[in-house]
Amino acid sequence: MERKDLRSRKWFYPVVYGLLVILSMLPPITQVPYDPRNTQDVIMSILMVSIVPYQAWGWVFHVATLAVIALVIFRPQSAGRATAAYFGVNYLLIAALQTNTMTETYGFAVQTGALVATGLLGLLWLWVAGKDRLQASFNDVPPWRWALAPLALLVFWSPIGTDGSKVVPNFNPLLLLTSPDYGLTYCFMTPVFLFLLILFYPKVDRFALRVTAFNGLIYGMYNLSHWFNPDMRWMGVMHLPLLVIPLTALFLPTLERNRQS
Repeated sequence: MERKDLRSRKWFYPVVYGLLVILSMLPPITQVPYDPRNTQDVIMSILMVSIVPYQAWGWVFHVATLAVIALVIFRPQSAGRATAAYFGVNYLLIAALQTNTMTETYGFAVQTGALVATGLLGLLWLWVAGKDRLQASFNDVPPWRWALAPLALLVFWSPIGTDGSKVVPNFNPLLLLTSPDYGLTYCFMTPVFLFLLILFYPKVDRFALRVTAFNGLIYGMYNLSHWFNPDMRWMGVMHLPLLVIPLTALFLPTLERNRQS
């Protein structure tokens, strides 16, 4: 009861959101010192190579997500806890695998803010699973929410290729089950998870939903920078779901009230 009262205070969510912003701005830790002006280059150096050793396991996350969706369809009474637990574990794996690596320029490097925030999200969703605070069902979903499905499918597919230093579309259908960028990266896994939570709403833990959505929005805004680099513009397109879906999740209560009025 005390926790519920705390969450109802006007200052609670601004403070939580402020802490998430501060976490996102923590500087990377590197073996080789770097000029703070090169922080973005350090982060890109981490992201470009961190998941390479694990790419062969990309199919596991696709199959696991489809299994969770099948569970929601056929066994909704037990799907909520399984969904929260799966994505909690997925966040912990991303924190462990995507946020740190050995880089050519900076030695061993850690994207500190992403490591901490993603790890905390993993623990939060495991707590939701343990408390059974998520009910998963596709019944009675307002039709407008399904309009977000193409964005979720885009990041689930992750149709990404390279042409030299340029990121280009690669619409190989096999990537729907094999792309390593979906389950191994925060920016592509999060929109899929939030899309499912939007479909399940309001039978979700609202604190966990809002924290997940706001943290996703932070990184969605950071990745708008890809639009200013012609070689990375397709990556900017690929990050649109991380902007649109978290925004929808954050304003979902307001959207539903307006729809019903």
